[in-house]
Amino acid sequence: MKKYFFGIIVLSQLAFAQKRPKLVVGIVVDQMRMEYLYRFQNDFSETGFKRIMNNGFTFHNAHYNYMPTYTAPGHASIYTGTTPSVHGIVSNEWFSRTKGKEKYCTEDSSVTALGEVAGTEGLMSPKNLLATTITDELRMGTNFKGKVIGMSIKDRGAILPAGHFANWAFWYSKTGSFISSNYYGEKLPDWVTEFNAKKGYMNYINQGWNLMKPLATYNESDPDDSPYEGKLYGVEKPVFPYDLKAMVAKNDPGVLRAVPFGNDYLADFAKLAIAKEQLGKDENTDFLAVSFSSTDYVGHILGPRSMELQDTYLRLDKTLSDFLAYLDVTVGKDQYMVFITADHACSENAAFMHDHKYNVTNLDYKAIEASLKKFSTDTFGADLVLNYSNFNVYLDMAKIKEKQLDYPSVVSQLKSFLLEQEHVKTVYTQEEVEHFCAGDYYKEMVARGYDVHENGQLVVLDKPGYIEYGKTGTSHGTPYAYDTHAPLLFYGWGIRKGESHEKRFITQIAPTVCQKINITFPNGSECEVLPELFR
Repeated sequence: MKKYFFGIIVLSQLAFAQKRPKLVVGIVVDQMRMEYLYRFQNDFSETGFKRIMNNGFTFHNAHYNYMPTYTAPGHASIYTGTTPSVHGIVSNEWFSRTKGKEKYCTEDSSVTALGEVAGTEGLMSPKNLLATTITDELRMGTNFKGKVIGMSIKDRGAILPAGHFANWAFWYSKTGSFISSNYYGEKLPDWVTEFNAKKGYMNYINQGWNLMKPLATYNESDPDDSPYEGKLYGVEKPVFPYDLKAMVAKNDPGVLRAVPFGNDYLADFAKLAIAKEQLGKDENTDFLAVSFSSTDYVGHILGPRSMELQDTYLRLDKTLSDFLAYLDVTVGKDQYMVFITADHACSENAAFMHDHKYNVTNLDYKAIEASLKKFSTDTFGADLVLNYSNFNVYLDMAKIKEKQLDYPSVVSQLKSFLLEQEHVKTVYTQEEVEHFCAGDYYKEMVARGYDVHENGQLVVLDKPGYIEYGKTGTSHGTPYAYDTHAPLLFYGWGIRKGESHEKRFITQIAPTVCQKINITFPNGSECEVLPELFR
């Protein structure tokens, strides 16, 4: 009888221990609209995005719930389950009110670079991230036995998801190598050094970039050489085929970032990391955070209606298919859990919209700053504007005090000036942001992205459709649906097949994953899960 009860206890403990997958894979696609999964669906394979959508759970109406919608805040918000007002990553780079100068999201002058680097691109760590992540909680929840590795073409796409306690974070250098910093270890793992030594990126560079499928496939995009496309690394015309060898010869291997093969090279590296680090091979759940960034470069330069953008996503679909097949073999079907989302979406090109009779245009943020400075000098006899960037106006508080100017009057007159501009929808002061009442949708969005130690004294909300960017390509950053609506797909271990059209938020990803694998919520999270995944 004692043996019988002992057996029940052991079995129940084993059953509880098995309520975690062997591996969690978080995939972030930089600058991906949910709409791309619809527009390009007929051209996708059955084994990439469609495999996830047909056999996993699709959230059709997932959004970011703050402004600004940029890469670093997006990655931080996905993994912390909170917004910039809490986790402190208010942009990619910003004019820090506390420091009085520009600040980069992952800069850290106290570390040293590991690997072959160019300039300061290796002096990075997660020290500016103020909240814990899913990955941090997994490390602590397994008594630091579960491994966490983050990787991306961009430093911020690798470091922020990997969190504070990661085993490693790796990002791509202009030298063509994956690099890191001594925040994670004293030297690169041997397998990384060996991978870099092979210069595998040249295999992609040498093949050049042409359309993957017949020309007729790309009928969801504008014709090649559209007036809304920028020129990739100074080519004469933005048309296929692209001679990548010539681009590298004039620039450096960083060219790989802005073509779809940056995603392929990252996937090669991810597969090797799984093998060499033995991810998903023991009883402790591991976590691999992968951020595909080439989509963002292509989108910024060539725009959301370009053939290049469509080809990039058709190639990413193939890359995803190969990666899932690799996980099936190395980790085992139903032994891993994957989520796929984006760090933000993007707007339409403003010139494209204008040419189709929508009265919007692109804006030069430097020109906006210059007009603010001129107004300040003309009105107050001094330039009181330290900086305008990321929709924030930073004021020179020392000069205001020195000239004994009335601060509320200064703010009020600058706000009035901004409201006279054609592109401005409204302007929020710091006091309005800090004391907002629920119900003002856009003010709430601004408040969730606002940190009093880092942001400016005024925040500008442009009208829908306006874009603070150049005349070609596209950008993002606003609280409007075209920038906030991101894909959100779950697949694999513990995920039932289904779909939802209810509005959900990206900040629900982290607490959902934590509940699924039985670990503590990240410390800044509001702990709101995606209820559909628990029914």
